[in-house]
Amino acid sequence: MGQALERIAVPMLALLASAFLFGLLLAIYARVDPLEAFALMYQGAFGTWFSWQNTLTRAAPLILTALCTALPARLGLVIIGNEGAVVLGGVAGAAMGVALAGAPPLVVQIGMIVAGMVLGGLWVALAGALRQWRGVNETISSLLLTYIAIALMNHFVEGPLRDPQSLNKPSTAAIGDANMIGTIPGMDVHWGLVFGIIACLLVYAFLRFTTWGFAMEVIGGNAKTARMMGLNVGRYVLLACGVGGAAAGIAGAVEVAAVLGKAN
Repeated sequence: MGQALERIAVPMLALLASAFLFGLLLAIYARVDPLEAFALMYQGAFGTWFSWQNTLTRAAPLILTALCTALPARLGLVIIGNEGAVVLGGVAGAAMGVALAGAPPLVVQIGMIVAGMVLGGLWVALAGALRQWRGVNETISSLLLTYIAIALMNHFVEGPLRDPQSLNKPSTAAIGDANMIGTIPGMDVHWGLVFGIIACLLVYAFLRFTTWGFAMEVIGGNAKTARMMGLNVGRYVLLACGVGGAAAGIAGAVEVAAVLGKAN
């Protein structure tokens, strides 16, 4: 019971402390009423049904991307290069969508998600591999890999994958309206939100009810003890980083398939 309360109390206290400090900065430097600012923020995010839908649409990729940090964190790793996996996942998804032009929409959508998942997973797993076998700090390497990912995106979008008709702002060719992921019935929110919720539930079940999840918790508590117990720490590092990166890659592919229609 105590641990359950702690899991709830610590994040809530962190949120309250952050809100207090943010309000203090608004009052001192922006010279605005913090309560009025918070009220406007609430109104913009949750004041109307349209605001709710807009918030949920923007939350969909963030839910998936957050797993890229949350899962490796179980092993004591601090991965902050989520954006790199998102960017490459989006480019891979767009490329796959164009390559599968003419195929049934469901095939195109699945292909885009798989492409984003694979490339995103491999990209973040690279940061885990550098940590495990070369001793490179994963926080720094994942951050720097993000800049490389953005550079690669610019190269492909402005080069091999560029749509000749995209004159002002380079982009890939559009995947086509027929291949776009639709919205949840009764809402103007795409299915990426559902994908994110399902992914979080699956990760929770994996961590809570499997031996692999328990092993990751042991490694996160003390990696040296885990090695003495015979656990293959490197394998779990790659697993956590790879699955987390795959979730972020899916986020990028879904943004292309549900919102943008192309990578740019």
